[in-house]
Amino acid sequence: MTIVTGKAAETRRRLQPDRTGVLQKVWVHRADYAYVLPAIAVMLIVIAYPIYYTIELSFFNTPPGLQLRDKIFVGFDNYTSILKSPVFWTVTKNTLIWTVGSTFISFVLGFACALALHRDFLGRAILRAILIIPWVISAVAASYIWKWIYHSDFGIIGAVLVGLGLADHPPNFIDNVSTVLPSLIVVNIWREFPFAMIMMMAGLQTVPEQLLRAAKVDGASAWQRFWHVTFPHVKNVSIVTILLLAVANFNSFIIPWIMTAGGPSNASHIWITHIYELAFGRQRWGVASAYSVLLFLILMSFGYFYVRALSGNEQKDGSE
Repeated sequence: MTIVTGKAAETRRRLQPDRTGVLQKVWVHRADYAYVLPAIAVMLIVIAYPIYYTIELSFFNTPPGLQLRDKIFVGFDNYTSILKSPVFWTVTKNTLIWTVGSTFISFVLGFACALALHRDFLGRAILRAILIIPWVISAVAASYIWKWIYHSDFGIIGAVLVGLGLADHPPNFIDNVSTVLPSLIVVNIWREFPFAMIMMMAGLQTVPEQLLRAAKVDGASAWQRFWHVTFPHVKNVSIVTILLLAVANFNSFIIPWIMTAGGPSNASHIWITHIYELAFGRQRWGVASAYSVLLFLILMSFGYFYVRALSGNEQKDGSE
């Protein structure tokens, strides 16, 4: 039997997981929790209760002419009707295209801009400020601006295409079933890539210049320096950025609702806009609540991976 003493024992003790129960930790630090008790009470009122009531309402039928206190219990019928509805699968496909397309392209474009702006050149600060403008503009204002830019009669894009002879008439970007979703994704990418750029610029600050210079002296190409030196140091930042973009896009509402309100023919409806239409347009509170519960579970899964990514970063920093 090996007896570990000294620094080795202390290191092993710190690396072993803390198996103290959660309730025991709360009781030990009960005086500390008393200071945040008012904040916890507010969170229970404005967060916990609405979540509970939404879950409860998802098991009831709420016809438009019926008051909520007279709602009819239907069990899981709202969930089964959602899964059997063809609109559900159309909206789900649109949501996946919207989320994956916006997240991937925003991240790649933001990362490319961050790499370009990481170098020293004349006017870098001015260019940084210009590229951040789409992110700081109000989403409502940006939506209305792009709605006019895409307008089939008065839009600047259509006027330029016709003026250059590239089109016989202004195209219908947001009035066409086949082009409306890609057009909205372009607007969303325009608004979101500055966020990815800022996050990746912060991540690039952690890459040691000594390693890059050593790799260059050893004959490594620009791609090899990026893949073997730069990317490993910004990998965790990249994961966090992608998860934050995915959550924001999955829960995005302003741009698709203001620009198209889900039209034409549900071609631009995503989950959050469809839930809003069901609840406040058709007053189908039970079905909308069931949709909201499903959306909540999906976003919770994103949150789980986000917390794991942050925990991995903290453990890595602690080990170093």
